[in-house]
Amino acid sequence: MKKSFLLFLFGIAFSLPSFAQQTVIKGSVLDGITGQPIPDVTITIEETGQTAKTNGKGEFSFTTNVPLGEQVLKVEIVGYVTKRYPIIVNEGKTVDISGMTLDYDSSDKKDLFIISISDDNLNSEDDGLTDNISGLLQASRDVFLNAAAFDFSATFFRPRGLDNANGKVLINGIEMNKQFSGRPQWANWGGLNDMQRNQEFSMGMSANDYNFGDLAGTNNIIMRASKYRRGGRISYASANRSYQGRVMASYNSGLLEGGWSYSVLGSRRYGENGYIDGTLYDANSFFVAVEKQINKDHSLNFTGIYAQNRRGRSTAITQEVYDLKGRQYNPLWGELNGEQRNSRMRNTDEPILMLNHFWDISSKVRLNTNVAYQFGEIANTRIDNGGTRLFTVGGENAYLGGARNPDPTYYQNLPSFFLQDANPTANDFQNAYSAQQQFLNDGQMPWASFYEGNLRPDNVGGNSLYAIQADVIKDQQLSFNSILDAELADNIRLNTSVNYRRLNSQNFARIEDLLGGTGYLDVDFFAEEDANSTISDEVAANLAQSDVNNPNRIVREGDRYKYNYEMDAEVVSTFAQAQFKYNKIDFYVGANISQTSYQRTGLYENGFFQGGGNNGSFGESDNLSFTNYGIKGGFTYKITGKHLLDVNASYFTKAPTLRNSFSNARQTNATVIGLESENIQSVDASYIFRSPKVKARLTGFYSGFKNGSDIGFYFTEDLAGLGVDTGDAFVQEVLTNIERRHVGMELGIEAQVTPTIKLKGAASIGQYTFQNNPDLYLTSVDFQNRSDIPQEIRFGDGTTQLKDVHVAGGPERAFQLGFEYRDPNFWNIGVTSNFFSNAYVDVSNLARSANFTSDFDGNTFNDYDPVVARELLKQEQFDDYMLVNIVGGKSWRVNDYFVGFFATINNVFNEEYRTGGFEQSRLANFRRMQEDKSRANGPVFGSRYFFGTGTTYYLNVYVRF
Repeated sequence: MKKSFLLFLFGIAFSLPSFAQQTVIKGSVLDGITGQPIPDVTITIEETGQTAKTNGKGEFSFTTNVPLGEQVLKVEIVGYVTKRYPIIVNEGKTVDISGMTLDYDSSDKKDLFIISISDDNLNSEDDGLTDNISGLLQASRDVFLNAAAFDFSATFFRPRGLDNANGKVLINGIEMNKQFSGRPQWANWGGLNDMQRNQEFSMGMSANDYNFGDLAGTNNIIMRASKYRRGGRISYASANRSYQGRVMASYNSGLLEGGWSYSVLGSRRYGENGYIDGTLYDANSFFVAVEKQINKDHSLNFTGIYAQNRRGRSTAITQEVYDLKGRQYNPLWGELNGEQRNSRMRNTDEPILMLNHFWDISSKVRLNTNVAYQFGEIANTRIDNGGTRLFTVGGENAYLGGARNPDPTYYQNLPSFFLQDANPTANDFQNAYSAQQQFLNDGQMPWASFYEGNLRPDNVGGNSLYAIQADVIKDQQLSFNSILDAELADNIRLNTSVNYRRLNSQNFARIEDLLGGTGYLDVDFFAEEDANSTISDEVAANLAQSDVNNPNRIVREGDRYKYNYEMDAEVVSTFAQAQFKYNKIDFYVGANISQTSYQRTGLYENGFFQGGGNNGSFGESDNLSFTNYGIKGGFTYKITGKHLLDVNASYFTKAPTLRNSFSNARQTNATVIGLESENIQSVDASYIFRSPKVKARLTGFYSGFKNGSDIGFYFTEDLAGLGVDTGDAFVQEVLTNIERRHVGMELGIEAQVTPTIKLKGAASIGQYTFQNNPDLYLTSVDFQNRSDIPQEIRFGDGTTQLKDVHVAGGPERAFQLGFEYRDPNFWNIGVTSNFFSNAYVDVSNLARSANFTSDFDGNTFNDYDPVVARELLKQEQFDDYMLVNIVGGKSWRVNDYFVGFFATINNVFNEEYRTGGFEQSRLANFRRMQEDKSRANGPVFGSRYFFGTGTTYYLNVYVRF
């Protein structure tokens, strides 16, 4: 007994000093106006890089490896002005800095992001050409990434040459990237600015608590009711870039008695035009989140999002069209009965429902389990000018109809078409002048002529020649994941997750408007039996049918037609990561493994691809399956508290997207030949300097891609080896075995030269090129019924000569200098000057295959000149340009209300520049291209370009309470 008592006293003697000597930093963070606690504020000890987050009461603490002496705490959260608090830490003492305050940031760049990035991605005819990474970066506090998100974004600059498919967007821990394209659909949560202020961003492949990540980083948008600051906000915005006006109201209850909290938001964005003519904007967004804290360990959150968006789209135009009509011109709209109408509308209507369970298993182990269901559709409309009538002659069916391409920029409507001959006649000049005047005076979609064509006397009682077609993707997706966060020791954390996603995607064309007609005959007007065909008469008789099982069907408004199939996708993945933190070095290692499967199910039996199986169109395709894995690791070495070295490296594989897995999914089950998972390796190394007045980061990066794939669709003429006058076809161009290399450096620096003035600079110098000659083949319904050629056409050795060609996607070089002035009386202004260079056109792959050198018989052109060919195929580099932007704001406190405004003017000096473009592949051989490019009055089929906006503004006025 005595011995036990002595041991007890001995234990106390040793334990008491350990308690007495514990060093602690603790405190709380409050809203500087309302005095309410702010949750999820990041507190960083700048000397060591240690971080903590405030809880629901705004409280935080550091209890392990606390550095001694003079320290600086950085206090930051999106939506508030970052502050730094100097403290002195003595060994064995507690530093209590409760009541720190943050001031609301009136320079609300979130709104600037929403209007300049996510909305622009809905504006173009081809999302792939305009989709960029900048939306991922809005939550980052990094100097360079802030420049990329808010100033470089108008040029579609892509940091490190990456786009949205190379990054991950999560909402409450659930991945939102589409399985069809790999990209997030920003419109699904557009208009919810007030509810997107709580975000966690991890750069590149660095450690992330939720998933393995991707090269462009991971951004988790936290939409939990309990995480929003109590209070409300009402705002009105006016702009001239995407929409013209926006009204928004939101309210957050904060934590109520009984453990309940809720958040609600409603907004409307509207406008007849953005900066580009005819780009109607009509969007309504609603948000609700309700959370119940069941007890101190369990919490249940429901989030519902409904963001309906209807947008008028624009398209790329040639230099000839630009010279005649300017950069605001959009050929896709016209007037009908005095009202503006766009032929290519994009309608997004995909609600999201989400349930999240948060379980604090212990003080050091947390489990977050989430389930989400997303449903609805995205529909893109266009003019269908292939309407016909059915005639029976001699017992055989024939189709009469079809109409001319109604696009005002169709090449036969432009002056260059009439002046294409080497020696134009007087009549040619007269026709060219007439075309020019007609285009200048109108040049818009001729809506009235569509109704007239459908109602003309010889078509009374017949079918529509013109109709509005919608290409519809109707998805139902179920997502589930469970995320574990465990502190194994004071300096070791384990993150693991299990994820499951199942998608059923219905894809079909739908009649939206018969334009005054009574019905539409569901056949392919351009279908015809080839002279070399050996198919049976029965098969030949059905070539034109969209669905052989329902021939010559008359469809009405709301009916499906042309194509109708389902895509099923299933992804199962797991991820594990360990993070280690020490006084001089922090490091992490992570790994993931996943299984992806795809299958197409044809609901129509297409006339060109009759039957089932992988070579037909009806029923199930082959099941595609991909097993993927990845590993990553990195470290931060703390040379001193101010100087750090950060390194990240990864190697992983990615399954191809649904879009790139089937060569012509609208008509056939055929899968891409040679399809493989993409292999990606990357490394980046950064020197980081941080002090109370200066922050800087210099990074070198490398990313390598192998086994990439891509599919394009276009009409081309005179394909090699197909014979005289039989080489024209609408084709699917399939690229596989694509290798790319992205290398470069980026710099961000800012200096707080006075308490009110901050200078900042950013730079990116990169080179993004193809590293091999990828495999290329073409498919087409025009090849399908010919016995003299294969069903997949390859040229020469089957490759396209892309090695060392630049990957298109915004400027490779970008530089910024700027300053911010933030007055103690709550007003601020900032100016940035941004310089861009080394942007390139997207080249024609077909023109760089052996098709370019080959005549109709497959032999090399007898007049082929390699010197001339190199000049014809030289990749176009766009001109350099500089954009100056101004931002500013002011706020006032009126009793318990916070009133303010935020404004920005982009491209102050109205600079004209190109943001992107692509070579047309219509004339993709030496002889035809040389002829077209050498025309004295300009090419008929020149490259098409996207042009940047001129001077634009955004003004947001708000009341916060």
